[in-house]
Amino acid sequence: MHINKNQVLTAFDDSKKPIVYDTYYKNKGKAKPVVIFCHGYKGFKDWGAWHLVAQAFAREGFFFLKFNFSHNGGTVNQPIDFPDLEAFAQNNYTKELDDVGRVLDLITAKSSFKNEIDVSKVHLIGHSRGGGIVLIRAEEDPRVHSVVTWAGVCDYKVRFQEGSSAFENFKKQGRFHVENARTKQQMPHNWQFYTNFIKHQERLTIKRAAKDLKKPLLIIHGDQDTTVQLNEAKQLHSWCSGSELFIIKKANHVFNASHPYKEIELPKSLASVVSKTTSFLIP
Repeated sequence: MHINKNQVLTAFDDSKKPIVYDTYYKNKGKAKPVVIFCHGYKGFKDWGAWHLVAQAFAREGFFFLKFNFSHNGGTVNQPIDFPDLEAFAQNNYTKELDDVGRVLDLITAKSSFKNEIDVSKVHLIGHSRGGGIVLIRAEEDPRVHSVVTWAGVCDYKVRFQEGSSAFENFKKQGRFHVENARTKQQMPHNWQFYTNFIKHQERLTIKRAAKDLKKPLLIIHGDQDTTVQLNEAKQLHSWCSGSELFIIKKANHVFNASHPYKEIELPKSLASVVSKTTSFLIP
């Protein structure tokens, strides 16, 4: 298996931060369907068991790429965890959509990949908040063949809790913090996070994207997810008539994985997610 870690995608535009990414594949020189994996909120490409997920897809014949969103709080030199909290504060949904576009540009244009990928079979997978990102990008980007959400959200606006005291404090102070339960960092959000959403609200409405989607959609969710409720998956399924909903019993938001993850095999629930996804993506 060919594993290439911590490659760096830079941008001609100096206002854009680099993207750090990994690729996994077998059978060098043979064109393979592509899977691009997008992490969720307070996530990163090296979280938990994502490396085992990548290897599992590669064994099934996919070219698998996972990456850090450019403003997820990681850096080129430290892609794990969140050394750059100011970048995290500047993140927003349109930046993440742009990052997916940059990765799509990379795989379809980079000459070193031309013998490894089948550009007619590009699939997006998004976990949690990343599920909304991939669904929106898939609806608007003709390069994407199909899309899969893992524990994906169905509404971004509701998460701002407009009208609440917390929202009013956010507006007044121009910044709010969310504690990372694992690292204990106070992770900041600047007010631009909200104003950017309002400016691009139509584009960022997941319900609209799901209704307009004309591509295969697989929705996978655990029935014991307390972070993103199962009802959000059911909402997505109801909005997209051609979608398929697959519920994993006794699975939480990360399908019973954890960080750090020291086992050599995927947890049963996450293995089921991978199995269902690969069978969905292989025609």
